[in-house]
Amino acid sequence: MSAFLLLFGCLVLGALVAHCGKPPANMARGLNWWVLNIALPALVLQMIPQLEFDPELWYAVAVLWLTFIGAWLVFGTLGPLLGWSRARTGCVILVTALGNTTFTGYPLILALRGKEALGVAVVSDQLGSFVLLVSLAVVVASLYAGRTPQPGLIIRRVFTFPAFVALLLAIGVNVAGGWPPLVSDALAPVGATLTPVALFSVGLDFRFRRESLRLLNVASLAWGWKLVAAPALAWLLALATGVSGQIMHVGVLQAGMAPMVSAAIMAQEYELDGALANTILTIGIVLSLITVPLLNVLLG
Repeated sequence: MSAFLLLFGCLVLGALVAHCGKPPANMARGLNWWVLNIALPALVLQMIPQLEFDPELWYAVAVLWLTFIGAWLVFGTLGPLLGWSRARTGCVILVTALGNTTFTGYPLILALRGKEALGVAVVSDQLGSFVLLVSLAVVVASLYAGRTPQPGLIIRRVFTFPAFVALLLAIGVNVAGGWPPLVSDALAPVGATLTPVALFSVGLDFRFRRESLRLLNVASLAWGWKLVAAPALAWLLALATGVSGQIMHVGVLQAGMAPMVSAAIMAQEYELDGALANTILTIGIVLSLITVPLLNVLLG
């Protein structure tokens, strides 16, 4: 319960500061930089050396790749049938294929499944969402915007992202037997800033625009895939492969997270219907605060 209070409290506080206070310009961008470049690597370096690697960890990564490919197939086919432009089709694919497995994923996993589940969530996020964001997402955005993907740039982004570098280092530390307690204790408070800062930042950036109302019919299809169909597909994969327990729970919940903030930003940068991307993102985050806990209850 305390984790949920922290989650909602930081989210609401961020929204209140944005609307009633006078936060510095680009404050959310600065907070996001801290989360991605300092807090997240620290959390990875703390959690992964403590993780007992299970052969079933493949599932927590695979469900996010399945969600991406499924969204590409579904909306890549459905878009032209519904008369959508290539920009709109590309936008819907991007924001429904990638989940917010860091900014809302970690806090929700912590609140619903406890700290012991965060290690699984980190593996899922880094080898699933992050790799997809800098690889297949760039390919989709480029294709639907009429541009040519650049493989060299994609590879460079993967291997220079601080949290991914931290993941490789943390795996080596895990194999070597883990950190000395002094190092782990020093990393813990830095990594602990991720949840409050990330949720406060999401609250700062939360916007509901009047134009969102006219986009609800398209956005509803996007939410249907991201919040309902994707976790259902993840559950079916677990059923088919015999994966169960904590890894199954985390995988299904991560598959059902709200659309990713970075995916919506990418859609805007590639001129893929930015207004629609914003609508799917902002309302999707609010809806996920209901659907993800409900999923957790249904999983038992």
